[in-house]
Amino acid sequence: MIQESEAFEPEATRRDAGVAESARANRGWWDRNADEYQVEHGTFLGDDRFVWGPEGLDEVEAELLGPPEELKGKDVLEIGAGAAQCSRWLAGQGARPVALDLSHRQLQHALRIGGAFPLVQADAGALPFADGSFDLACSAYGALPFVADPVHVLREVRRVLRPGGRFVFSVTHPIRWAFPDEPGPEGLSVAASYFDRTPYVEQDEDGRAVYVEHHRTIGDRVRDIVAAGFALVDLVEPEWPAWNTAEWGGWSPLRGNLIPGTAVFVCERD
Repeated sequence: MIQESEAFEPEATRRDAGVAESARANRGWWDRNADEYQVEHGTFLGDDRFVWGPEGLDEVEAELLGPPEELKGKDVLEIGAGAAQCSRWLAGQGARPVALDLSHRQLQHALRIGGAFPLVQADAGALPFADGSFDLACSAYGALPFVADPVHVLREVRRVLRPGGRFVFSVTHPIRWAFPDEPGPEGLSVAASYFDRTPYVEQDEDGRAVYVEHHRTIGDRVRDIVAAGFALVDLVEPEWPAWNTAEWGGWSPLRGNLIPGTAVFVCERD
C-alpha cells in the first residue's frame, strides 16, 4: 500500500511524445482514472445519450451521423467509446454498433451498464476489422486528441468504412490550447502560442509519460482529414446553451459563451 508520503503528483510539461509512448501512457491513464471519470461525468453523459462534448450538443438534435430514423440497420464503429454511452444510443435507434476503446477499465464500465453489442479493446491505429466493415464511424473526444499520428488513425478509419461512409469526430477546439485550462476568468487570457504543436505531457519521477495530449490547429486537422482520403463536409463549433450550468474541467458557461470549446469534424469517404 502506498503511503501518503510516497504519493507522486505527475509533472506537467510540453515535450515530444511518439506513437508508442502516447498509446502506453494514455492506456494506463484511462485504466487508472476510468472509475473517477464515470463517477464525475456519468450523470451528464447518461447511460444511453450521444453527447458530442461538454457543451451538451446531442446527436438527437445535431443529426451529424444522419437522421435517427436512417440509422436503423447501419453498422457503426464508435472509437474511444469509454462506457459506450453513444453506442447504447445508436443501438436504441436500431443501428448495429461496435464500441472500441484502448482502455480495459473503461470497457468494464460499458459491461457494467450493459448492452447487446460488441465491445472491443484495441488501438485506433490498428483497427481489428476488415476493409469496408462499417457504414458509419464516430468518436466523441475519443482517440484523436491523444494520438501522435492522426493521419494514420484517420486512414485506418477510412479503410474500415464502406464507400460513402461518414466519420464524425469531436476534439477540444484547437484555440483552447492558447488559453490556460481553467473555467474561471484566468482561462480567458492568451498564455501560449496557438501554433506551438508540442504535446502536453504529464510524466512520473523517472520522466515516463503517464498522460499525453496532442495539439493540432484547425488547419492541421483539415489537412489531416484530406491527407487521409476524406472530404470534410462540415465543421461544427457548438455554442454554449443556456440550460448548461455545469463546469467540466476547463469548460464552463463563462468561457463557453466567449470562446469555442469543442470542434466537431464531419467527414465522408468516396
